[in-house]
Amino acid sequence: MQKTDIKPIVMGILNVTPDSFWDGGKFNAQKSALAQIEKMAYDGALIIDVGGESTRPGSDPVTAGEEIRRISPAIEAGVKKFPELSFSIDTTKTEVAKAALDLGATIVNDVSGLQADPEKASLAASYGATLVLMHSKGKPKTMQNDPHYTDVVTEVNRFLQNKAQFAQRNGVPAENIILDPGIGFGKRLEHNLALLNGIPKLKELGYPVLIGASRKSMIGQILGNRPAEGRLAGTISVHYHALTLGASILRVHDVAEASDSIRIFEAMKAGTKPE
Repeated sequence: MQKTDIKPIVMGILNVTPDSFWDGGKFNAQKSALAQIEKMAYDGALIIDVGGESTRPGSDPVTAGEEIRRISPAIEAGVKKFPELSFSIDTTKTEVAKAALDLGATIVNDVSGLQADPEKASLAASYGATLVLMHSKGKPKTMQNDPHYTDVVTEVNRFLQNKAQFAQRNGVPAENIILDPGIGFGKRLEHNLALLNGIPKLKELGYPVLIGASRKSMIGQILGNRPAEGRLAGTISVHYHALTLGASILRVHDVAEASDSIRIFEAMKAGTKPE
């Protein structure tokens, strides 16, 4: 079983889409994407997660060709200009993941948890890439239409364990697997809260845990239906709570604030200023 008590790190979100819920349309051009990568690197991100298809609730899918057209300029230029960073491709499609890996990405972030295409496991294995497996229920267009669970923590953990074992059978080493419970993907508020509080149980599976709650609707619900632009403090609070329970990676829009929260967390844990 691999070591999961590693120093937490930040994964910065780069959406090269016209319709993502927070930053859609801001970083479509290569120049603006590179500027955002540079800012996130300066602010403390070690991973840049590039997405070319919105997975917000109610979003429509795009073709693999269109997704590749969107993500390629940012990844190709980003890998060359920022060799110290790791680049991740946020996609459900094997064809898109392969294109990103060919351009130098080293992480495949699959929000479908291999449900959309199990071949992504073999693909990741062949490139020696890290594979992020996320739980989701349903498709983005309809996933928030009254999702139900009997025991959300048990069901999500069982799903992720099965997918991780499948990935290992298809050549992905255990140390190259990261699990994400999928906050907001086919879950109601009570499901999201249970999964966040259930991080210690998810960690028992033996893989690092990624949490992505950045500016999501669950925070707006808790804060009286507050819109996304007013959810930064709530995001930091949720992610800090996740850190205290053992999360290893925070996937965020606001990198500087997340990096600061990790520095404070590490100091509190150690009783001294981190190196």
